[in-house]
Amino acid sequence: MTTALLTYQSALLLRSQRWVAPVVLYAAFLGIGVQTGQPVLDSLGYAAAALLPVSAWLVRICVSNEPPAARSCTAAATAPWRAHLASLVTALLTATVLGAAATVVVALISDGASTDHKVEVPVPPAAGAGLLAMLVCALTGVAMGAVTAWPVVRGPGLGVAGMLLCALLALVAPGSPARSAVTDLITGSQDGRVPAPLLPLAAAAVLAAACATAACALSSRR
Repeated sequence: MTTALLTYQSALLLRSQRWVAPVVLYAAFLGIGVQTGQPVLDSLGYAAAALLPVSAWLVRICVSNEPPAARSCTAAATAPWRAHLASLVTALLTATVLGAAATVVVALISDGASTDHKVEVPVPPAAGAGLLAMLVCALTGVAMGAVTAWPVVRGPGLGVAGMLLCALLALVAPGSPARSAVTDLITGSQDGRVPAPLLPLAAAAVLAAACATAACALSSRR
């Protein structure tokens, strides 16, 4: 994968303006669920959880931005798996930037305290933990998007339904990296301590790599 491919996929995403809908949806999630003065770790956990389905949605956008003829030209110029990987990485980078911006906003407006407001929680370390949780949810969302979009699932209706179901399961299923990261933030808020969700981050990275590898391998055959 080259910088030129990433630049090309990023330009496609920006010019398509299809990114507006997931970004507006994410902003609406934050506007409803995050209020000024709430405990910082609780708010960061909510923001991270909301990023997961948005990340999966961004994958669907990025892998379908090119018309079939243009996709064939890109694949012929590089390789099908490289072109597909570039679209997945573009979605991940977009979700990461979105999560980082949300982390800054949430950290600025939230209260540096535990859930019961009795224990002080330092905001900078909390923001760091929230950023890690955002990355976990972004990686998990990209993994869910990769296995529910083209070339794994061709039908848009089935793909959207599968994406929503997988996103929901990723947030509630025991052992899910996203669920673990969000739970760490909420538990840390109750205890007044800042967690370090490094294990969920490693698990999410492995999951995303496995799903991306499978999707890229299948793109070479279709």
